[in-house]
Amino acid sequence: MIDLTIADDVATIVLNAPSKLNALDERALAELESAYIEAEGAGVRALVLRGEGRAFCAGRDISGVDPRDDDVLGYLGGLVTPLLQRMSRFPAPTFAVAHGACLGVGLGLLIATDVVYVAESAKVGSPFAALGATLDSGGHALFLDRLGAHKTLDLIYTGRLMSGAEAVASGLFSRAFPDDEVVQATTDAAAAAARGATAAFLASKELVARIRDERLTLWDAVGIENAAQAALCDTSDYREGFAAFQEKRKPEFRGH
Repeated sequence: MIDLTIADDVATIVLNAPSKLNALDERALAELESAYIEAEGAGVRALVLRGEGRAFCAGRDISGVDPRDDDVLGYLGGLVTPLLQRMSRFPAPTFAVAHGACLGVGLGLLIATDVVYVAESAKVGSPFAALGATLDSGGHALFLDRLGAHKTLDLIYTGRLMSGAEAVASGLFSRAFPDDEVVQATTDAAAAAARGATAAFLASKELVARIRDERLTLWDAVGIENAAQAALCDTSDYREGFAAFQEKRKPEFRGH
């Protein structure tokens, strides 16, 4: 179900259950978490997450679920949320390829990834109106922050799905690409990040998370930026970047 390959300091994790649109049951969630743990242990400097087949991830696999005794809180709170938190804290830049259906838990996987490149024909939104359920895995927070209350509730009430191009134009994700180009574009971006100054990238990743989660003021944010910059002065990549600039050559970062 979950495939992991590591090459050239880049981990690639593939949701590989195309016959069910990569929907995730409890076992698949455990395998996905294990893949992130293994990639972190390998010390990779970038990570790509993508899905095999016609969709990125259609959400939870409910094919064998009986709603009369469904432990939805155990699934979401006990399995999904800890996984998303681990993904968001991964100690390297992370990238996702969003194509086809990106719904429910699948949307949550994208929210927990640093950079999301989207196929123009991808489908993003809240399909839960037809299930008598509600959007989960961080979807409310993402939509409200980027779209506002009116458009968020319009999507939820109607079940309308946004195309990938519309989702990017609305500010949900990073960039949209033609369907046949999105995987290569994401792979190239991850490879470039893996050759970059990893410590500086991680400082920015932490800064963005703190500013978002702590709702910092401008000057509070400037203060922690200053501290992060001072800490980076002690890294070999910082010294290499300065030397390369002064010598008018490309830097050779080692991720230190």
